[in-house]
Amino acid sequence: MKILIKNGLIVDGSLNKPYKGDLLIEQDKIKKIGTIEEKVDIVIDAEGKVVSPGFIDTHSHSDLSILVNPYNEIKIKQGVTTEILGQDGISMAPLPKEYINPWRKINSAFNGDSDDISWEYETTKNYLDLMERKGVGLNQGYLVPHGNIRLEAIGLENKKASSKDIEKMCQITRREMEGGAFGLSTGLIYPPCVYGDIEELIEICKVVAEFDGIFIVHQRSEADTIIESMEEIITIGKEAEVKIHFSHFKVCGKNNWKYIDQAFELLERAKKEGVKVSFDQYPYVAGSTSLGVILPPWVHEGGTEKLLERLEDESNRERIIKDIQTGIPGWDNFIDFAGLDQIYVNSVNMDKNKNLIGKNLIELGKIRGKDPYNATFDLIYEEENSVGMVDFYGLDEHIIKILKRSEQNVCTDGMISDNPHPRLYSSFPKVLGKYVREEKVLSLEEAIYKMTKKPAETFKIKNRGEIKEGNFADIVVFDLEKIKDKGTFVEPKQCPEGIDYVIINGSIVLEKEKYNKILAGKVLRGV
Repeated sequence: MKILIKNGLIVDGSLNKPYKGDLLIEQDKIKKIGTIEEKVDIVIDAEGKVVSPGFIDTHSHSDLSILVNPYNEIKIKQGVTTEILGQDGISMAPLPKEYINPWRKINSAFNGDSDDISWEYETTKNYLDLMERKGVGLNQGYLVPHGNIRLEAIGLENKKASSKDIEKMCQITRREMEGGAFGLSTGLIYPPCVYGDIEELIEICKVVAEFDGIFIVHQRSEADTIIESMEEIITIGKEAEVKIHFSHFKVCGKNNWKYIDQAFELLERAKKEGVKVSFDQYPYVAGSTSLGVILPPWVHEGGTEKLLERLEDESNRERIIKDIQTGIPGWDNFIDFAGLDQIYVNSVNMDKNKNLIGKNLIELGKIRGKDPYNATFDLIYEEENSVGMVDFYGLDEHIIKILKRSEQNVCTDGMISDNPHPRLYSSFPKVLGKYVREEKVLSLEEAIYKMTKKPAETFKIKNRGEIKEGNFADIVVFDLEKIKDKGTFVEPKQCPEGIDYVIINGSIVLEKEKYNKILAGKVLRGV
């Protein structure tokens, strides 16, 4: 199959100035760039349109859904052709058989749950092989999650890892890196990752560094103690000689916005000290995660069953409220930095609770006829800790400051649910429509670089992220005058406008807003 894209404005991903030209695709590769007159199977007239590499989402939560719905059209319709799974230290593999049931409950808050798949794959290699056998709609890479490693080595206990435990975690990490992971992820506000200390992480990251992999981290604090938190991660980078990448970089809560410039200074210091550092960002002033993060770390010890038992005890509830109101050193207290009125329920599983979607925690209390704390605890209990939330944390001026940093690349961090965060549908079009066309915060070539070649280089994704002869043909054709996000926090499930074509590995998967149901993707392996 030969495809000729003619007369487009080529933005190749390399920060080169846009130029007009033709692009010849043969099979799954870019064959030729220039002025092309050749007999082909399909001609796409891109006059007046931008032709760019496919977008790379470095923070995705399609880990389970890609096995249930391998097409993943939501991402494709915003121009994403490659995504990185295994985020926040909690994902699908490795997963020892004896821990399948408790882990499914923990994992469901991040990636959902399903009885339609077999959970007995055990390792990253087997998980990736399963994905490959089913086929994938877009390219998929994977990070080995710290929580899964700790689960296999120690279980769900809140305990300091012994030297023998750490040795076992290192062995597991080596096996999983050899099995195809691009690096290691952790979520240091989420159990069981939160139980790991700096010594444990340094030793595991030394193994990752052996493979020239990357350490992706949802750090311990994005709020009150963000500076100390960043210093911990930078120390890990130095001691382990590993590349570090901060997930969804931001500073949460108006009392902490004063730390933004200091955080940037730390990034500069790290680079001067030889640490390779980068981060991703979604372009919204609200985040989204499990509502269970409002509970102090001690409530999560032992997994979901223990959490639910603790919520049954009135004295535990009183202790939780006290901890939220007074704080715990080193704990990111979401209610403190966002406020009860700025945290909204955005996903539940039970039909009887659907009326709570879109309500903040104060409104939740009024509906339930209780104080907002206990009403929230009741909801978490009823839903077995599988409730999603949206929390408002910052200002648009902060988005812009972070967006302009050289370390930044774009991501979605989109969790799939009945009422998801709009970033799941529109992160990349929002940057192009709002911050390139309307506000001119970035030039077109800068934005495309941050969506394509920059993440490809950061994660060592070979032969993608740049329009270059011999590279894989992952291509997006869009109208810069029309591209825009449409999703809102009230109605998030709206695909963007202005994307005409998406080509993955030489196959046209999106054509003038019509999605062609093709499993054109490839499972990418880091080793």
